[in-house]
Amino acid sequence: MIRADNVSDQYLYRPIRIKAAILISYQNLKKLRTTPEKFYIEAYDDGAEDILAIDRVSTEMTLTVKSDVPTSGDGRQIHGLMGTIRLVAGMYLIVITKKKKVGDLLGHTVWKAVDFDIISYKKTILHLTENQMLDNKTLLSMIKRVLHTDGFYFATDYDLTHTLQRLANTCPEFQEMSLLERADQRFVWNGHLLREFMTQPELHKFVYPVIHGFISIKSSCVNGKVFEWSIISRRSCFRAGVRYYIRGIDSEGHVANYVETEQIVQYSSTKASFVQTRGSIPFYWSQRPNLRYKPKPQINKTVNHLDGFQRHFDSQIILYGRQVILNLINQKGSEKPLELAFDRMVTSLGNGMIKYIAFDFHKECSQMRWHRLYILLDMVAALQEEFGYFLVDADGMVLLNQEGVFRSNCMDCLDRTNVVQSLLARRSLQSQLQRMGVLHQGQRVEEQTDLEKTYRNAWADNADACAKQYAGTGALKTDFTRTGKRTVWGLLMDGWNSMIRYFKNNFSDGFRQDSIDLFLGNYVVDEANGNTPLHDPHDWKFLTLPIIMVVAFSMCIICLLMAGDTWTETLAYVLFWGVAGMVTGGFILFNGLDFVDSPRLVRLERQD
Repeated sequence: MIRADNVSDQYLYRPIRIKAAILISYQNLKKLRTTPEKFYIEAYDDGAEDILAIDRVSTEMTLTVKSDVPTSGDGRQIHGLMGTIRLVAGMYLIVITKKKKVGDLLGHTVWKAVDFDIISYKKTILHLTENQMLDNKTLLSMIKRVLHTDGFYFATDYDLTHTLQRLANTCPEFQEMSLLERADQRFVWNGHLLREFMTQPELHKFVYPVIHGFISIKSSCVNGKVFEWSIISRRSCFRAGVRYYIRGIDSEGHVANYVETEQIVQYSSTKASFVQTRGSIPFYWSQRPNLRYKPKPQINKTVNHLDGFQRHFDSQIILYGRQVILNLINQKGSEKPLELAFDRMVTSLGNGMIKYIAFDFHKECSQMRWHRLYILLDMVAALQEEFGYFLVDADGMVLLNQEGVFRSNCMDCLDRTNVVQSLLARRSLQSQLQRMGVLHQGQRVEEQTDLEKTYRNAWADNADACAKQYAGTGALKTDFTRTGKRTVWGLLMDGWNSMIRYFKNNFSDGFRQDSIDLFLGNYVVDEANGNTPLHDPHDWKFLTLPIIMVVAFSMCIICLLMAGDTWTETLAYVLFWGVAGMVTGGFILFNGLDFVDSPRLVRLERQD
């Protein structure tokens, strides 16, 4: 059974429906006490009286006090709760068991959640059938798969979900809201896990937003002046998924692999911020894996693309102002129809707030001509100057607002996109540091050896993190981001990562997509029903044909190594087994969709 939990839209900036997502925590260190009847979550702060009690039978959540917590039961230290989720065996409690300090952002500590535990409400699963036990084990492994995808971050006293500009340009009532109430729900990843908490305001003080993406906080010194600079990449939890199974847009205007990246600089209490976005080409298209190295993109010909397209850009304009689209895909081959359709839709929309720029990254930078990226940078220099950046002085006075954003995309919105974003961000950093008096007139960021090295590595790490979360491997082209030039080793690593991506995209991403859908509540387990669509037996082709192909090619090699009495006999055997292997392989490739690992859980409102 599939169901959706609709939560009212409390977000002040967006006209579209959202869902809430939060991270339970109270102080930096907590204690979980488990008894046969209840879970008790208590703060390690002696001054904290409220205790969260969760009934393991009724699943009811209430507040109690320390004196009511039994001394019996198992006690353990935890760093927060990710929430609860219902699987076949019943409810489970997900706790954070290990965290790592990333750094201090504007005086607030930012943490990375690095280890978790999943605890059953039920004391036994003997009430399940054998098939249900297997299904429950599979669903548990899906949740673990998502939790151990690197990149969950939280702060207990700072709103990581909003940019500096959004936080500064809000009403007093917004500032007084709890982190839960005011969080930008696009970027908070465990709303489904905490749906039970949303209806109980007295529990809101236990909860904080958690984001998924990348955060780097660095300190640098130029001309004897020490300043802090950070990168925050916030992945959207709407239309989230993996590389080939989630492309394009949905009916609400959410796009695949949408990431908001903010670069923050602080010097002597003066703060600056520069924001960019990336996201899949915003109309209905797909690119399902089919064993080919690069599946051909397919544009849906049966839907009205312009409705979702307009809804996407309407929300982006409300959030960020003017939009400059940097479309970096190829303008020939299989990617050409996407580029033409994108251009055509921008023209049809006729919105003066949107400017479209197509730049064939691979063509322009072919044969190691990476300096040609500056053609694009020069093309948008005036626009970047117009957009500016957000700047606030030590007294909290807003001096500048960023008036628009660059929305970059390639096919995956990973490798090419990150290269261009890092170059645009450097130009903004240059202007910010000069405005703050860190850089002297005529000095350039590239000339500051330590800063440049730190900057390049941080943006390359950002590329790797975003790529692993969407495509399953580190990013390509990071040698250019790290060193400013292409290297032979970088090309070899790109080849290796491309091969790993091919394997994962074809043979493991179906499971990974199901894991994300389960974690985010796009698929909800009905405990009363007890059946899941995990049992989807493959037909005879799935097992038989690969075995035939392997045997045929193995026999071909054996015949070559163990030659017959005559060369004609050897040739006949080699040709027979070789042709058998190639015919079988060709048949498998022709029916590639039947052999890849496809998602089995039914995703709510999937628009493919």
